[in-house]
Amino acid sequence: MNNFLPFALPDIGEDEINEVVSSLRSGWLTTGPRTKQFEEDFATFIGEGAEAISVNSATAGLHLALESIGVGPGDEVITTPYTFTATAEVVRYLGAHPVFVDISHDTFNIDVTKIEAAITPRTKAIVPVHFGGLSCDMGAILAIAKKHGLMVVEDAAHALPATWEGKLIGRLDSDIVVYSFYATKTITTGEGGMVVTRNPALAKRCRVMRLHGMSRDAFDRYTSTKPAWHYDIIAPGFKYNLTDIASSIGIHQLKKAWSFQEKRQQMAYFYDKSLAGLPLILPPHAPAGDVHAWHLYVIRLHNCGISRNDFIQQMSEKGIGCSVHFIPLHIQPYWSETYNLKPSDFPNALAVYEKTVSLPLYTKMTSADQERVVNTVRTVLGR
Repeated sequence: MNNFLPFALPDIGEDEINEVVSSLRSGWLTTGPRTKQFEEDFATFIGEGAEAISVNSATAGLHLALESIGVGPGDEVITTPYTFTATAEVVRYLGAHPVFVDISHDTFNIDVTKIEAAITPRTKAIVPVHFGGLSCDMGAILAIAKKHGLMVVEDAAHALPATWEGKLIGRLDSDIVVYSFYATKTITTGEGGMVVTRNPALAKRCRVMRLHGMSRDAFDRYTSTKPAWHYDIIAPGFKYNLTDIASSIGIHQLKKAWSFQEKRQQMAYFYDKSLAGLPLILPPHAPAGDVHAWHLYVIRLHNCGISRNDFIQQMSEKGIGCSVHFIPLHIQPYWSETYNLKPSDFPNALAVYEKTVSLPLYTKMTSADQERVVNTVRTVLGR
């Protein structure tokens, strides 16, 4: 279909393209000066003493984060089943076990009233996921963590630049925050992510483990004006570094983070107004005074006489790409079989999943594109 409107597209401009070309011409293709600049720019963007460690994916970042805080075999990490599998799979990388807590039916974020019941002597950390760009109740989560001596690693893959009680995600008292720059995210490097912490020891550990457990980054060795070939392997690390080509995109995407958020918010408000009155439940907004990143715009079908799957199929047939966020982990074969989970174990996650549709929401969309989405929704719903 020539006029198919996809679910998402990255918004790449000439600044990003020119920076990539300049990087290619410089001879630095892997981690180098542009990655260093991107990290410095990101740390400045977050502020309040943040250190930023770039990685080749948010999955890598979550793995590094949990490893750095000492999660290991037999430990438990509390998180939500309403997320992409990466949030939980990194726990298994370390021989630990995710413990799922159901979501709030209203926000799709972890239900903070159910967290304490999931804590055991083996619990090491809590990993809240800011679904769709709406911040979790971080006040409650941090209070629970402090009470029980737990670490907090925020999965902020959707949350740049969201806020909680007026503070940017990344400036709270969590131990580590991890962002995603995948192609569909609010800013992109194609593939990539960032680990942010204000704890120097955790930052140092993440940097060492990011590149094979080497005592010195390759960039430091290869740019030295004196012989600097020697390095020590001090841990069995990973290969998680971000390239200068990717960072070239990120440098300029970061400059647009707030303007992108403003555009996404305007688009969300347009959907709110245009879809009002239909048999749908529209997505929640951030509390007054806070910022929703609007990575996703997720509707729920409500007494509309059509199944979620048929709705998506008909939208596709009419040229509109939609998606579903997420298929809950507890109904995925690996997680259900490994931990003997039943669909009914997390009823809110299941109920939300069965009715949700993510509509296209990205900054390259035009007003005409949005109107087309709305008109198609109305047609499919028979309105």
